Amino acid sequence: MSGSRKVVLGFVAAASMAIAPLMVAAPASAATDYANCKALNADYPHGVGQPGAVDSTSGTPVTNFTVDQALYDANDESDRDGDGIACEKR
Repeated sequence: MSGSRKVVLGFVAAASMAIAPLMVAAPASAATDYANCKALNADYPHGVGQPGAVDSTSGTPVTNFTVDQALYDANDESDRDGDGIACEKR
């Protein structure tokens, strides 16, 4: 009887190894790092910001920018005024 038990355990172990990779989440796709604001504004006309960011301006603040943390992080070098919004434009 112990011989058949080994076969069953071996089958279960092999089956679980075959299924395990299907349970791994696919990696998130990387956010696009745009070359400059002109390129970013072609896809996001009012810029890209972090959640909760507020445009720092003496005029009318931009409020219709796209909120996307990963995209902002990939393009944070384009946030010249450091307000959490890259390439903001009215």
